[in-house]
Amino acid sequence: MQARHNQAPCDQNWVYWAIGRIEADYARSADTHLLPVPLPALPGIAIYLKDESSHPTGSLKHRLARSLFLHALCSGWIGPETTVVEASSGSTAVSEAYFARMLGLPFVAVIPQRTAREKIAAIEALGGRCHPVEDPGTVQAVAARLAAECGGHHIDQFTFAERATDWRGNNNIAESIYTQMRREPCPVPTWIVCGAGTGGTSATMGRFLRYHCHPTRLCLADPEASAFHRHWHDRTACSGSGAPCHIEGIGRPRVEPSFVPSVIDRAEVVADTASIGAARALSRHLGRRVGGSTGTNLVACARIASEMAARGEDGAIVSILCDSGERYASTLYNDNWLAARGLEVSADEARMARFLGEGSWAE
Repeated sequence: MQARHNQAPCDQNWVYWAIGRIEADYARSADTHLLPVPLPALPGIAIYLKDESSHPTGSLKHRLARSLFLHALCSGWIGPETTVVEASSGSTAVSEAYFARMLGLPFVAVIPQRTAREKIAAIEALGGRCHPVEDPGTVQAVAARLAAECGGHHIDQFTFAERATDWRGNNNIAESIYTQMRREPCPVPTWIVCGAGTGGTSATMGRFLRYHCHPTRLCLADPEASAFHRHWHDRTACSGSGAPCHIEGIGRPRVEPSFVPSVIDRAEVVADTASIGAARALSRHLGRRVGGSTGTNLVACARIASEMAARGEDGAIVSILCDSGERYASTLYNDNWLAARGLEVSADEARMARFLGEGSWAE
């Protein structure tokens, strides 16, 4: 990480202008919808998805990018000539390119070579430049090096995600969920389920639940290869399996600084094929495509819902529709792409379809 605090003071008038631009954009934005997932076979259990794909940049990461830019501006790390650099699997970079263009700043996204081409096109359409690297585990080091070489700022979502977001409220995603649940049959969710890319969302959720004394429990939905679920079970475990992860946006080969395991009550490990199959089944169920990380979340929701039903419990489970599946048309929704990687998802797709239609879940 570059030494941020040795930089020359920023032009304060420009900083005030930049903050005003971002706040004006926020004032023009509506909240995202909370979508009920129809489960006719489980009338006592409700599943909701917070639809973050409706943000201007199409994903949950829009909230994070806004917070990261405000945090960096108020910390004096970004000025009118600063090149902003980020390490990302794609969605955060799309959102940060949006805010960089808004402020007239150059933006460089350091991304894994296998990032979906739809995300690359979105970054470039917003004026960003992509710097692909072959080893996904090196994206942060490369981003820090590029920022240092050009005298720019590595905005570093993996370090600053959990501290840039106001977890007490201020219309963060947790507060929004509870506001939208007020008129539902079970206004206080039994569970909230989310994945972890930086760990910022799970940290915000868990801290908000404790601060407001809610009985809701928090479940981490994590890809099989990820380090996060390993670290949750064993705090000495700090790395993943080393296998590739095909679910962009969540799961990391190492435990990131923003991940706070102590706020999580349960961790569900989800195979990539199960995530992809679930995303494809849910897409048919909703009549619109969702991304792979939404499939990961849904698998964890299905497991929890089936356990609740077996115990005769009613309640609500809230999770996140992280981004649109249109960003993965060339990958997760391309049968040739799946076959080339040996990913057979038909059984997992059928299992999720049965759960959505009949309420049955068996693995």
